[in-house]
Amino acid sequence: MRQVSLREFRTRGVKALESVPQGETVLLSGQQGPAYFLVPVLGDVAAEDRELRRALAKASLRASWAHAAASGLDRVGDAEIDREIDQEIDKVRSERERRKAG
Repeated sequence: MRQVSLREFRTRGVKALESVPQGETVLLSGQQGPAYFLVPVLGDVAAEDRELRRALAKASLRASWAHAAASGLDRVGDAEIDREIDQEIDKVRSERERRKAG
């Protein structure tokens, strides 16, 4: 996989990609690191789209897991989640009853 800077891609466009072999994925990176993938469309576009969406979903899950671990939420059990949900439901119900009474 080739890597091209976002700046070069913005300023030179297609010329920045001329050295990339046909069919190869390109990683666009900026000052903050990797930013985008340019994925060539070959053959079955629907299958390519599914694979790309699957990869994006996995990346999103990894980011969510990392965030959960950093905040300690990865150690929350089902019982604690159930208690939180019940508390939220009770809060909404009591608010509705308060509005009706008021």
